[in-house]
Amino acid sequence: MLKRRRAYLLALVVAAALIFPWGVIQPRALDDLRNFVFDTFQRLAPRAYDPEAPTRVVGVDEKSLSAYGQWPWPRVRLAELLDRLRELGAASIAFDFIFAEADRAGASQLIEAIPDPRARAEVAKLVAKAPSGDQILAQALSKAPATLGVTLTDAVSAPLLAKSGLVTTGDDPAPFLAAFAGAVGPERKLAEAARGLGATNWLPDHDQIVRRVPLVTRAGDVLMPSLALEALRIAQGEPAIIIRSSNASGQTAFGKQTGVNAIKVSAFEIATGPNAEVRPRYSHSDAVRDISAKDVLEGRVAREEIEGRIIFVGALATGLGDVRATPLEPVVPGVDVHAQIVESIASGSLLARPDWAPGLEFVVAAFAFLLIMSLLFVAPPLVSAAAAPLAVAGLFAGAFYLFDRRGVLLDPSYPSLAIIGGYLFGAVTLWRAETSARRHVRQAFGKFVAPAVVDRLAEHPERLVLGGETRELTVLFSDLRNFSGISEGLSARELTQFMNEYLTPMTDAILEEEGTIDKYMGDAVLAFWNAPLDIEDHPRKAVRAALTMREALVSLNKRRAEAAASSGNDAQPAAMGLGLNLGPCSVGNMGSIRRFDYSILGDTVNLASRLEGASKAFQTDIVASGAVRDAAPDFSWLDLGRVRVVGKSEPTRVFALAGDRSMAVSDSYVRWRKSHDLMRQEYESGRFEAAAEGASALARSVPEPWPALYVVLEQRYRGLAREGSQDNWSSVWNLSSK
Repeated sequence: MLKRRRAYLLALVVAAALIFPWGVIQPRALDDLRNFVFDTFQRLAPRAYDPEAPTRVVGVDEKSLSAYGQWPWPRVRLAELLDRLRELGAASIAFDFIFAEADRAGASQLIEAIPDPRARAEVAKLVAKAPSGDQILAQALSKAPATLGVTLTDAVSAPLLAKSGLVTTGDDPAPFLAAFAGAVGPERKLAEAARGLGATNWLPDHDQIVRRVPLVTRAGDVLMPSLALEALRIAQGEPAIIIRSSNASGQTAFGKQTGVNAIKVSAFEIATGPNAEVRPRYSHSDAVRDISAKDVLEGRVAREEIEGRIIFVGALATGLGDVRATPLEPVVPGVDVHAQIVESIASGSLLARPDWAPGLEFVVAAFAFLLIMSLLFVAPPLVSAAAAPLAVAGLFAGAFYLFDRRGVLLDPSYPSLAIIGGYLFGAVTLWRAETSARRHVRQAFGKFVAPAVVDRLAEHPERLVLGGETRELTVLFSDLRNFSGISEGLSARELTQFMNEYLTPMTDAILEEEGTIDKYMGDAVLAFWNAPLDIEDHPRKAVRAALTMREALVSLNKRRAEAAASSGNDAQPAAMGLGLNLGPCSVGNMGSIRRFDYSILGDTVNLASRLEGASKAFQTDIVASGAVRDAAPDFSWLDLGRVRVVGKSEPTRVFALAGDRSMAVSDSYVRWRKSHDLMRQEYESGRFEAAAEGASALARSVPEPWPALYVVLEQRYRGLAREGSQDNWSSVWNLSSK
């Protein structure tokens, strides 16, 4: 007992030494885990989008680009868009664009492009008195409640003054703000005409997901509001933004400088983090929020969609490249994020991560760790085993409640790690002596054989010899078609991801039908049924697994095509060949004394592999031997006749698997099979032209992907017709490749 107690105390100390420093150091891995938890909370309970929200996004989308040409548009068109929005009663209009250069589509630029000097001079005289595009846009800006975007950079630039008055109370906020050396702003005349200037910068986490957004940043010594904050100020008709820092009135920090506490714009007092950042609670993208610029320009937008709202104008077309990642969606237009910041502020949905949160999380972790370690030592194993997951579930439930109902972000993951880590250390220490022998056996053999085989070997260790037994098995062999073509152009990571996406559902289909995976050979899979345990009705289970694999491949191709289309690429569809055979096999521990695998050998396995190869010749995906078809006759089969595969002298009758048992009784399949059998009879009788006509008719009537089979058969039959019947003609098809 004393030795057990000492070992347990040692485990407690070691576990504490490994777990508690994380709460003090706060490494990136812990921050990543915390972000994952908070992102998951947002995905579970996103902010519901309110169609009556005070914002709308007017976007340069694909429809607008198709109507008005590529970006950038002439400033005259932007002025027209601005005038339309002002006439519709927009309370504030914020451009998520940086007009840093003169109008490239203006008259002066077009004149410079005229090659003939005389013509260039004449045109210049004609347009000399006409206002430039920038002048027209500046006039429109002077009449509208508009904000222009500014990009802060690390390069020193000419000073850029903020349009809003920024008033600070309390400590100087500058040391706490995200700092940049300079800024790239709009053309001077445009900046002077606009009522506001706002920074479009993001400060995403290292995974490039925008979780925290600074409302105020610093360019040199100039404080710059964000585009969203400036748009909100103009909508409120306020001349100034108030920044409240530590030790301001009502913001006591007992003399300690803790950074920015809040930002006030008219009626909105926005609680922030110390760096003037806020955490929006995102909603999913919604078509109601986004309005096409084309519809605004053509007068097809109802006044109530614009009037009194804050309008953000930006890029919605994916090709313009202004996309961001949020906790809800991997790709969203950047301008949508500006709108969501204002929506979160207006609806009181901002999330808060209090400065006391890390300290509270450390205290909870320490208390939970000591509690679970004490319980593990004194309570029965089942009680402590139930207490640990219940405690973790309670922490996550409480944290989610605070997130959902209070908008407060408290991290349950670090205290949960303390519970799990403490429980694992204690459990291993207490149970090590009584479980070491069985654990050693299972670890040793679990590396080489399947779990079911491990259990059987543990019960019968005398089976641990080379060789095995002969059993009747159903064997499945599948292989990817054109794997080289699919893998061409893929990186090692992308290829690994593709193989995992392909092999996982294939494996699941086999295991769900009680099959055993023998091995993976690159993109090929070898599996079998009826060993090591007896499997009732195993041929039917194998056939069902093959049909499920077919469906899984269709789903995989659909997902890959959708993913490729979203990124503007093409995805080459994957195709599969699969052979099914039934017969005696040698099954058991194959290998050497030092290393062995539970595997199968025999002619049945070889023929299954050759049947997979035969599927290429027939241009279909699943080919089975007559033995499988006879053992599962109630499925939808198509007789393909007899073939002689490479390496075998005797022909084999083969069948294509068209569908499941419900399809087998359908009228369409019955008609199909009758026409197919009639074609086969013509072929077997040597009437090749008639057989070819039957194949041609079927190729035009059967659903995809089956026409390919009949195209192949028609070509074969017409080839035989051209050669003419021979005296020793046989209907057996001699296949020349594997």
